[in-house]
Amino acid sequence: MTSYIGAVDQGTTSTRFIIFDQNGNMVSVSRTTHDQICEKPGWVAHDPAQIRDNTFTVIERALAKAGLTGKDLAAIGVTNQRETVAAWDRHTGKPLYHAVVWQCARSDEICRNLDAVYGKDCFRQQTGLPTATYFSGPKIKWMMDHVPAVRQAVDNGTALFGTMDTWVIWNLTGGPGKGNHVTDVTNASRTLLMNLNTLDWDPDILKTLGIPRDCLPAIVPSSDPAALGRTHAPGPLGHGVTVGGALGDQQAALFGHTCFAPGEAKNTYGTGCFLLFNTGHKIIFSRHGLLTTPAYQIHGERPVYALEGSIAYAGALVQWVRDNLGLIASAPEIEDLANTVEDNGDVYCVPAFSGLFAPHWRPDARGVIAGLTQYATKGHIARAVLEATAYQTKDIVEAISKDLGKHLDLTALKVDGGMVENHTLMQFQADILDKKVIRPKVTETTALGAAYAAGLAVGFWPDTGSLKEKWQAHTTWYPHMDDLRRTRLYDSWQKAVKTSFGWC
Repeated sequence: MTSYIGAVDQGTTSTRFIIFDQNGNMVSVSRTTHDQICEKPGWVAHDPAQIRDNTFTVIERALAKAGLTGKDLAAIGVTNQRETVAAWDRHTGKPLYHAVVWQCARSDEICRNLDAVYGKDCFRQQTGLPTATYFSGPKIKWMMDHVPAVRQAVDNGTALFGTMDTWVIWNLTGGPGKGNHVTDVTNASRTLLMNLNTLDWDPDILKTLGIPRDCLPAIVPSSDPAALGRTHAPGPLGHGVTVGGALGDQQAALFGHTCFAPGEAKNTYGTGCFLLFNTGHKIIFSRHGLLTTPAYQIHGERPVYALEGSIAYAGALVQWVRDNLGLIASAPEIEDLANTVEDNGDVYCVPAFSGLFAPHWRPDARGVIAGLTQYATKGHIARAVLEATAYQTKDIVEAISKDLGKHLDLTALKVDGGMVENHTLMQFQADILDKKVIRPKVTETTALGAAYAAGLAVGFWPDTGSLKEKWQAHTTWYPHMDDLRRTRLYDSWQKAVKTSFGWC
């Protein structure tokens, strides 16, 4: 009996395979890391072949741990680092170059040229996005312009491009001669190439960037029993397991939190922070620095959209305090250090190490610690570092409020990621937002979202309502801060943010 669902979670630093039961509980997990290739300052790349091999390895290990084979899986879902993009040969399956990672800034000149000729928002009405090195389309153009093997394969008609969901699914479903070359709407939307209205590649943008359509995957729903394909793989996974779901990691987390109704939102506290706010079936273009993106699409249904705010440095700021400043020996120690003082001592830390993302989008910003006096201690700096993530999250929530007014109001924020273990941060988040902050019982929300999408596709779970019934809260933080203090703190934070502008 197929009593389980598997989920490939292909992330920035590692690849995991997690097996879930019908109640959404983890049964088995296997994880392995891959190399970070940094050939020049600002460049980040991965080896697609290593990630492919790691994917098969973690699937085999997780199945073995649970004493299962592919025949025990009703379906597999895939979630992934969204904007990272690979190029490979359709006949041999060999990568033509490194996968260019979402963090990589090598396409900066391409984006600057687009901005100069067309304006930064030239594609926003089609894609919901500004031009930025963050997205996959300019990375594809960079590979075509700078990597001879890619250029030759494009000219010969043998090149395939795809984000990591595409690469993983193509290999899971057989690779050369067999593999399905597909991507779901959430991942396609992060390329700067997909039209939000048609859910297809935009011909005008493809022409502007010189990217051939036949090199790109077909765009399909996030949950679909037929469009994503079936496995044709070595080892215990075997043949015939439906690949039923695919979602970019942040949309998968939204799905895993069962944020299916307009007005529901989640925030993932990892290396960076990513907040998604469900806006329903309506496409809302932000006027206050947010991204417009598909949240998910279930086969046979209209797509659901979201507003997204991304923060570059959250957990990475704590790592900086540990590795560069040496104030703590391990990341969890920052909470104890922060709790040696009662408040931030009027100290604010703005982690604009490589500019500020949403809602400011200021590449000229650089990090500052503001408000220092002789009174300040390392405890105040630690508290300011924690509070920085909460303030940046409030910046995004304020932008959502400006975009939507009172039509959709955030009532609570569901949270996941490594930093949700920090109770001091989560309580301050609730206080500064004046909203409930809710941590789920099952913390592997991203993989769970991919599993949910796959399970829905094959009837393992009947509908989204049944998924909502399974979702359980683990901890809820309630706001306790008075309005006067909240306003004073946030006003001071905004002053600190302004001091970070104009450094380059």
